[in-house]
Amino acid sequence: MEIRAQGPGQTAASVAVTMRTPGHDFELAVGFLFTEGLIGGADVASVRYCDLPAEEQRYNVVTVHLTRPFDRGAMQRNFYATSSCGVCGKASLDQVEVRCEIVAGSPPIPRSVVVSLPERLRAAQRIFDQTGGLHAAALFDGSGELMALREDVGRHNAVDKLAGMAVLAQQVPLKDRVLLVSGRVSFELVQKAAVAGVPVLCAVSAPSSLAVEAAERLGVTVVGFLRGESFNVYSHPERIALDT
Repeated sequence: MEIRAQGPGQTAASVAVTMRTPGHDFELAVGFLFTEGLIGGADVASVRYCDLPAEEQRYNVVTVHLTRPFDRGAMQRNFYATSSCGVCGKASLDQVEVRCEIVAGSPPIPRSVVVSLPERLRAAQRIFDQTGGLHAAALFDGSGELMALREDVGRHNAVDKLAGMAVLAQQVPLKDRVLLVSGRVSFELVQKAAVAGVPVLCAVSAPSSLAVEAAERLGVTVVGFLRGESFNVYSHPERIALDT
């Protein structure tokens, strides 16, 4: 899917092409632009499919119309992003860095809630039940209640869909929320969580060393290897109440 951005009186700028699982396309486009630091949470006027491509491509081009001019200079690259490795297309770590505020403190999450999350995520993966081949990302509240879930061929896309949902609903920052992703935790997933204001990021697999470093710096609690009754806390452990 091609993602475009357009401000008042501007022509649409092509920002990215990403392989995605169809569904929640508008959320994906908005979430990608938001978590890449190209737009703010209050910048979206409307989102539309482009009506110019041939019929078979019409739903593969999404334009995000903004309330302010789009800063093309903020695009330091025009890249082909894969759904599983957003960092791969970037020339250096300096280009990866998106400026965002340090995530604010939040009440500690009980250990009993943390270990319950993977089962709750798995129970809600309807498309995975049919295909067996999709990643998922889910938002929970501090008591473990599932607030939203998105599935996609790539976990980066699934997280962007959740971020876009929050932007369109004017719910950012996502304070006091827990984000759980299938698979591992990459640098970019930590960054996306931080931009969206999510204080706790959990995963069933391991984080990378870059992800842990970024999480320490950005104020994100990273929980990895969340399986059964065990898990590891890699950053900001004060948000996990291990004795409850």
